Amino acid sequence: MAKGKPEFDIERCKGCELCIGACPEHILAMTEIYNSQGHRYPECIDPDKCTACTFCAIICPDLVVRVWKYRKETVGEGKK
Repeated sequence: MAKGKPEFDIERCKGCELCIGACPEHILAMTEIYNSQGHRYPECIDPDKCTACTFCAIICPDLVVRVWKYRKETVGEGKK
C-alpha cells in the first residue's frame, strides 16, 4: 500500500473541515491554533497511516492541501 504525507498551506486555509470528512483513514483533525485569518486549520495526527489517496487534496475548494507520496524502494535498491 502506498504511503504519503499531507501538507497544508495553513495561511490559506479557511477551516471548512471538508478534508477531515474526506479522509478514509480518519487521520486529520483541526488544530486549536488559529492562522492569521482567524481560522483553525487541519493537521495529520497519524502520518504513518496516510495512504496518499489524495481525497483531502481533491475536496479542498481552496487548494490548500498537497499530498506527498513516498516512493517504494524495491529489494536490492537503496543504500548499500
